[in-house]
Amino acid sequence: MANLQVKKVPEALHRKLRAYARRRGRTLHDDVLEVLTREIDQEEFRARLGRREPVDIGRPVARTLEEVRAERDRELGG
Repeated sequence: MANLQVKKVPEALHRKLRAYARRRGRTLHDDVLEVLTREIDQEEFRARLGRREPVDIGRPVARTLEEVRAERDRELGG
């Protein structure tokens, strides 16, 4: 495995990162790797999504979302 060293991390950010990891019961190492992996995965997903052809569902998506949300609210008694 390769090693990665990050220098000149602002002290305030370092404190926040350590506190975040501690709250999750994890190490700073584990959380930093997770964040880096997630960011790369999201960027790759956005790139793949950008290469896809648009899909026409024949109606405005906003209207469909409103209908689905209204149905959900009725089912939940809202």
